[in-house]
Order: sequence, then C-alpha cells, then structure tokens
Amino acid sequence: MTTLWGLGVALVTPFKNDYSVDYEALEQIINYTISGGVQYLVTLGTTGETATLSTEEKLSILDFTYKTVNGRVPVVVGIGSNHTAEVLDCLKHWPLEAAAAVLSVSPYYNKPSQEGIFQHYSTLAAQTTKPVLLYNVPGRTGSNISAATTLRLARSHTNVVGIKEASGNMTQAMQLLKDRPLGFLLISGDDMLTLPLMTCGFNGVISVIGNCFPSQFSQLVQAALAGNLPLAQQWQFKLLNAMDLLFVENNPAGVKAFLAAQGLCKNVLRLPLVPLSAGYYADVEACLAEI
Repeated sequence: MTTLWGLGVALVTPFKNDYSVDYEALEQIINYTISGGVQYLVTLGTTGETATLSTEEKLSILDFTYKTVNGRVPVVVGIGSNHTAEVLDCLKHWPLEAAAAVLSVSPYYNKPSQEGIFQHYSTLAAQTTKPVLLYNVPGRTGSNISAATTLRLARSHTNVVGIKEASGNMTQAMQLLKDRPLGFLLISGDDMLTLPLMTCGFNGVISVIGNCFPSQFSQLVQAALAGNLPLAQQWQFKLLNAMDLLFVENNPAGVKAFLAAQGLCKNVLRLPLVPLSAGYYADVEACLAEI
C-alpha cells in the first residue's frame, strides 16, 4: 500500500477546559498537518488518549475526522483491545467504509503467547476485508510481537499489510526487513528511530511529532525516502530536542504542550494523564522558539 508510505500522524484528541472534546481545535490540527505535507492521518490511536474516550466519543471523532479530511489524505483508524471479541464487534459495527486501513495494537496486559497473538490477529483478518496494520509496542502492551509471528501473519493473510513497529529492537527490525513478503509495509512507531529505520529500508513512520511539526518532519521523512541522507540528518538533529521532550514524562503530554504553545489546542489531558510539568513546559517553549 504505497498510499501509506511516508509520514502518517497519530492525531491527538484536543479537550476543552471541561474535558469535553474540542472539535474546533481538532479541525485546526487536521488542517495544519495536511497543509504540512503529511501522507496520511491516524485517528483513535494511543496519542489520541483513546483509552479515556467513550464509545460515543470515538464514533463522533471518527465521523468528524472523515468529514474534515474530506478525502484529502487517507485516514487509518485505530481499533484495538485485549479482548478479541470486542475488536471484532468494532470491525463489524463501526463506519469503516472511508478508512484506508485499521491499525490494531497487540493485546495488552494479558500478555498472550506468540500463538495467542497469531490467533488474535488471524481472527481479525478473517472477519474484515479492510487492510490491517499490526501495532507492536511492548513498552505499553507488556508483550512483543516477534518477527517470526509478524512474518507468519503476513504470509497467512493477504489483508495483513504491514506493521507499526515500536519495539525499539533494531535486530528485530532487521529480521523483518530481511524476510518480509513483497509489499509488506514496515512503519516506524518511534519518531527518534525513524531515520535509522528508514535508512535500512522502512517505508515511513506513524508519528507523534507530526502533530506539531508536520512540515519539518515531513521533510525529514521525504529526504529519507529519496535517499538524501545529509538533508534527513539535518532535520533529525534540528528536531532532536523536540523529539526528546515529547516523551520526557508521557505521551501525549509532550505533544499537547507543543500544540498549546503554538495556539493549536488547550494544554488539557484526561486523568490519569496530566499536563507536562512547568519546568519542562518552559523547555518546550524554548525549543519551539529555536525550531
């Protein structure tokens, strides 16, 4: 799916001071990222604080995102759970006609075996015609999707089209690159590692920093795709401090601090997440002025 090469952005969910969804700010951020040259958007991912959203809010955000994007770029929809039947129910009942693909995180907390992970995704792939992107983020889920399991899924189901790989394990990434089927997407799930992974052959990134620096990070990603390593390195080093600040306490506290400093949304998160502490917020402001 070459439409999902390059820079994808995992959208934040802006909130008002009363913690309700701020659709006006969401519209601003969507337009800001698209005008910055991103290739696609991901809604209802981890960065969108989806764990704190009700089903009604998720569906409302999804509908609003489709309408605001209006076909300008593809939209990928995050649907994941540690209960396979719950994901199946969402795949069956959610409006996915306009979705380019579904991004589904590996089951979290229950720590399934590799066979359990394989059976989970196999069940999902068999029950939808939508392209499915696996999402491997062991730091959040408590378990890793091994390279062998990813490749087994890729070879078993034509609609398992790629993986967002956020293990931070470069050896595992090399195994995926070496043995992936033709056309299977390898997408970085870590802004900081995007350049080294793309240099080795990854197809792009689903990014957090793309919310607040879409134009700058897009130039890094496009330079990497074109093999222009010197230009990509320039952007990597220019954005290095910002990438570090994004995750200094938690995600999306860092990116919401940058967006608030840019006037794109309020610096509001839903508990148990809280805004970036005052000292780090000052660092965000200084970093923003420098970039």
